[in-house]
Amino acid sequence: MKRLILLFVMIGGFLPLVWANGGCDQRLTREEFRARQQAYITEKAGLTKEEADKFFPLYFELQDRKKELNDEAWRLLRKGKDENISEDQYEEIMIGVYDARVSTDRLERSYLEKFRKVLSYKKIYKVLRAEMRFNRDLLKGMHRNKGAKDADARKGK
Repeated sequence: MKRLILLFVMIGGFLPLVWANGGCDQRLTREEFRARQQAYITEKAGLTKEEADKFFPLYFELQDRKKELNDEAWRLLRKGKDENISEDQYEEIMIGVYDARVSTDRLERSYLEKFRKVLSYKKIYKVLRAEMRFNRDLLKGMHRNKGAKDADARKGK
């Protein structure tokens, strides 16, 4: 179960950022991406307008805080590309990366309590499932777009 949650955290943290930053052909702004994500989750989770109006400010606040932690982990990982760093420095990098993951898990857990003040556990569960489907659909779309680009390149377009 913890591995599933970790996978969810990683996908939930990175994929929206990749897509919003031009990871696919659509080149959505952050606001456009979030609007699509919000509409998708609202529909699939069956949120009312009132629930969505209260929930999504918290949800996007969590996403922003997770992005900060992910950015720190990536910054540390980039330091490891330097072949001239010591084993002690690699230790610091890895501890920092794993600390960021633990912090992300704790952050998510703290937001569960905030979400609970707005939604029932059943609705929170539906949001989680909708978010996972959104990310899965996003991956499929990126894969399809890449396949189409590759086919066009082979045809000389």
